[in-house]
Amino acid sequence: MPNGRMNKSIAGYHILMLLSAVDHKFSVAEDRIIAEYIAENFPIRISLDKELEKISNIKEDDYMVHYQKAMDDFYEDSTEKERLHLIDFAIKLSKATRPITREENIFLTELYNEWTETVE
Repeated sequence: MPNGRMNKSIAGYHILMLLSAVDHKFSVAEDRIIAEYIAENFPIRISLDKELEKISNIKEDDYMVHYQKAMDDFYEDSTEKERLHLIDFAIKLSKATRPITREENIFLTELYNEWTETVE
């Protein structure tokens, strides 16, 4: 897990990748949603290989800790509108492999509760 702070785009990528990993299933539909996020948030072509390597090296027991760090880093650099937009991506991602699993629901609920409490 990286010790340094992630920028908003990278943090969002980590959030979505971890959300896609928690149910141990990865689908083409999820891949398309993550590709859409990348296209929206990385206007220039960059390699996310290092980020993918960091994510793949996270032990499953540490997913939530890293997820929460990515949430905090994203929050620091984002507007309310950007946070709600990422929540929409997260919901679409979870629905891509119906039904939403218990694990996905736990991570989605964490994201929603953490970010929407501060909105009200």
